[in-house]
Amino acid sequence: MVVIHVVVKKERQQVIKQEKKLTTNNIFLCDNKGQMIAMGSPKAGNHNDLYEIEEVLKEILALLEEAGIEHKGLFLNADAGFDSKSLREFLESKEIIANIKPNPRNGKQPDVYFDEELYKNRFKIEQANGWLDGYKGLIMRYEYLDVTWIGMLLLGFISKFLKKV
Repeated sequence: MVVIHVVVKKERQQVIKQEKKLTTNNIFLCDNKGQMIAMGSPKAGNHNDLYEIEEVLKEILALLEEAGIEHKGLFLNADAGFDSKSLREFLESKEIIANIKPNPRNGKQPDVYFDEELYKNRFKIEQANGWLDGYKGLIMRYEYLDVTWIGMLLLGFISKFLKKV
């Protein structure tokens, strides 16, 4: 699980008193071969990684269920930005194994599962996100509507999948 920060270009009248560039956060789920499986809905980039994370994960789990993919027993690698007690409890309630790197800013956490060797496989999501660089329309978000941008992402997922087949 990784949060992608994508620059958003919007017309000046739609940017409300904000001088900085707008960004969008998106959560992607990929398999251990780096193939994208699901994604959550885009969120405004002015929030931290855990903003509405449970709602986004519910969306992703609903997509998996709709596709007939079992999520129980799923092994989820995530970086320290996702280290929170509420996220770990949510994942545990859904029977998902959370391998989240402990964030040193959270202090010592007793009895938190973390496997350093399995965490090394997290580079798969980083590799999977690396393909974004090859699609110029996805690097810079020029689309105003989320549905258009999501459609472009899905086309990118399909393209990447077909290259592997």
